[in-house]
Amino acid sequence: MTVLDRFSTMYADICQITLDDLAYIYASNVTFVDPITTHHGLDDVQKYFANLLEQAERCQFDISMIAPVSSNSVTHIVNWTMNLKLKQSDKLITVDGNTQLTVKDDIIVYHKDYYDLGEMVYEHIPLLGFFVKKIKKRLAK
Repeated sequence: MTVLDRFSTMYADICQITLDDLAYIYASNVTFVDPITTHHGLDDVQKYFANLLEQAERCQFDISMIAPVSSNSVTHIVNWTMNLKLKQSDKLITVDGNTQLTVKDDIIVYHKDYYDLGEMVYEHIPLLGFFVKKIKKRLAK
């Protein structure tokens, strides 16, 4: 099983993994970037996931495609839809996004997520969400 296969399996249901499982897909010196913050090293990524696992009741990624950027490329693009339900909320948050992965020696050394932070976070804050949705609707005209 390649690291991309292991990645897909783990992300299919994040809440079923252990923090030690992350060492099977991420290098000890991995850089992990998302729209909120950047994590350097496996220990930092494990702390990030510990927080996620503590807060999430459900976190599943439906991966629709993994494609190399070019032939024999170490960089791959992953298209996905995330379904997230936090323990303190009844809402299911669904967000589309993609990830850029750099793989060396069958381990991920770079992970960068791209998604709409407003769709994931801001739209679900009661008063702020109303205004974010209104602004997005106005900009779409």
